[in-house]
Amino acid sequence: MSLVKILVTGATGFVGSALVDRLRSDGVFSVRTALRDAVAIGQGRFDTPVVVGDLKPDTDWRHSLDGIQTVVHLAARVHVMRETATDSLSEFRRVNVEGTVNLARQAISAGVRRFIFVSSIKVNGESTLRGKPFHADDAPSPIDPYGISKYEAEIELRRLALESGMEVVIIRPPLVYGPGVKANFQTMIRWVWRGIPLPLGAVTSNRRSLVSLDNIVDFIVTCVNHPAAANQTFLVSDGESLSTAALLQRMGEALGRPARLIPVPVSLLKLGATMLGKSGVAQRLCGSLEVDISKTQELLGWIPPISIDEGLRRTAAHWIQSEQASRG
Repeated sequence: MSLVKILVTGATGFVGSALVDRLRSDGVFSVRTALRDAVAIGQGRFDTPVVVGDLKPDTDWRHSLDGIQTVVHLAARVHVMRETATDSLSEFRRVNVEGTVNLARQAISAGVRRFIFVSSIKVNGESTLRGKPFHADDAPSPIDPYGISKYEAEIELRRLALESGMEVVIIRPPLVYGPGVKANFQTMIRWVWRGIPLPLGAVTSNRRSLVSLDNIVDFIVTCVNHPAAANQTFLVSDGESLSTAALLQRMGEALGRPARLIPVPVSLLKLGATMLGKSGVAQRLCGSLEVDISKTQELLGWIPPISIDEGLRRTAAHWIQSEQASRG
């Protein structure tokens, strides 16, 4: 049986590195990784790396695409905490739209059969109403430059698919967590681990969808060969949505350190955050962003292989191990 030849971009990232490990372990894929520079090659994790440089409108992908059947495109310009670009949207478009389209066009020329684009739930929007989750085929409503650029890339990829016959699969994940997660999720773990009292005990009515690293990787692998995935858009999650308070409580259970939650009224939390110029933080903590994965389950027969509790347990185990190692 011949191996399916796959090119993974963004292979050194949080999702990309886990995906490469999974593809290699399955034994039915020949994995080529597109790297920004030669530094990662010395890590010994990549069997057939190709250095292509940054994702740009003029990046030359020809050598990395030779003989490839499927591209999994994870590389992107993501959220920038301290934006330095004078025109943020233009910079996101240059990388996420023009850079992606350039790769897709060269993939078509190289005879690539399927192009899997990992987009973002931000294409759907920033929040949902209680009981009204996002669906895969809802009208997009991106707000921030990152979400807008991902949506515009989706539009161009669909156009190229119609023109060329190359199959395009679009995946829009919500927040991805797992062993080694950084940013806000890591901060939440640190709060709970250190027993810091958190004024979030009353945030019980919102619902947030998450997807564990193991589940998003499993879903990407499912999309590599599944015939029904061609030219479809999918949402993916752990299959269960939690309130902020419930998430903190279950993270505490995974860590073996109960979350210390103070029931401050949500209205006061939002007022205080607004006065401090942190209304966006309040929205993420108190608002809802829920996704419906029924299309994913019905069309592909995909069920998340691990529960959210198991995902949190694996994340917590890695955090504890890292904490112990840092203390010698």
